[in-house]
Amino acid sequence: MPPHAGGSAAQTVVLVTDRPNPNVALSDALHAVADITVVGPEEDWSRQGPLAAVVADLTLGRAQSVNCLRRLQLRYAGAALPLLCLLRQVTREAVLQAKALGADACMPADAAPETVTHALVKILSPEQSVPDRLIQVSAARTGDILGGLFRAAQDGVAPSMALVERGLDPVLDAMAAGGLSRWLDTVWAYDDGTYQHCLLVAGLAANFAQHLGFSRPDQRRLTRAALVHDVGKARIPYAILNKPGRLDDAEQAIMRTHPAAGFELLRDGGECDPVTLDAVRHHHEMLDGSGYPDGLRGPEIGDLVRLLTICDIYAALTERRAYKPPLPGEDALAILAGMGGKLEIRLVAAFGDSIRAGALASAA
Repeated sequence: MPPHAGGSAAQTVVLVTDRPNPNVALSDALHAVADITVVGPEEDWSRQGPLAAVVADLTLGRAQSVNCLRRLQLRYAGAALPLLCLLRQVTREAVLQAKALGADACMPADAAPETVTHALVKILSPEQSVPDRLIQVSAARTGDILGGLFRAAQDGVAPSMALVERGLDPVLDAMAAGGLSRWLDTVWAYDDGTYQHCLLVAGLAANFAQHLGFSRPDQRRLTRAALVHDVGKARIPYAILNKPGRLDDAEQAIMRTHPAAGFELLRDGGECDPVTLDAVRHHHEMLDGSGYPDGLRGPEIGDLVRLLTICDIYAALTERRAYKPPLPGEDALAILAGMGGKLEIRLVAAFGDSIRAGALASAA
């Protein structure tokens, strides 16, 4: 598991419903802020472990529903388990009945999924806003996915691209919620530099793609490349990867093997698309041919790689390391702007705009 600094990962919430076709929109909305398990009114709760909360979408006029909530009370007696009841009919009698069955809060069953999610967040984390909770949960889930990728790579096994796919929407949804600054603040608290860097680049890339107006598939392509771009570092000796100081020339030469190592690992796995493979191998190439591992120049470097490289450099400049303090964002952008000939300055300017727009959205 990657080390998380502060903040809890997603907590398990049970959605118990007697609808023959459970509300997918509701469970999807709740899943953004917690791990959701959906059960029916026949649930006896004996198999459930510790829970963060229960959302009950039940018809309280039915004996089966009432018995389900009574069993819940008995199973978690003394645990102060929060219960949010969605009432089919919001009457005084229904509210009193729900309260007698342990409900901490009640709301109409036809409330918008976003409204129910907001109510759940207030129960789980009263001090947090919904965007803050979304960013916290998304970063934790994506960090866990990165842990799986790097553990597989360390064992010489190509990372599962299906696992990578699960990490895309949490990052994109967090950025769409105006969460760039919140995302960066959360990720900067990570202990492990490699995980931290990949999460930073993924957030920056998702925010950049959305700022540029990319379609959702193209947003996913750039975010996918960002998540796996440094997977080759799993093959770098730990002493070099986590050296508390600058690398000497020999160590730097070993570190520079990570793009090719990541490319080979993903290529040999046979699951990775050509665009992502290109990004993994070439994210350290420069337009003037001074990059590595292949010394590509100008038109040899694809558009997605150009975008990813800018995100990668900015993340590296603004990260804290034992041998250097983090640069303020505007200072890092100034360095990027001075890299004419190596980076596409038009894209650097657009990236700067995306950072500033993301900061404004997070502050709103």
